[in-house]
Amino acid sequence: MTPLDQLKPRMRGTIHDLHVGKELARRMAGLGLRPGSTIEVIRRAPLNGPIQVRIGHTDLMLRRNEAAQISICLAV
Repeated sequence: MTPLDQLKPRMRGTIHDLHVGKELARRMAGLGLRPGSTIEVIRRAPLNGPIQVRIGHTDLMLRRNEAAQISICLAV
């Protein structure tokens, strides 16, 4: 498992687990961040800025500290 914040642009994988509280997990699920979903990193903002990810046809911006709490199984 690799934390989402460690992935580089164009890397993709499957969400394995969300290590967040109940409220944040509910909000993330509403955005499509659920275990089993395929996710791709589009770009990483400099200076510890947010990470742009794509789930299906939806692009999201995540704070790095939130992305660090999402475990990813890398695609081969």
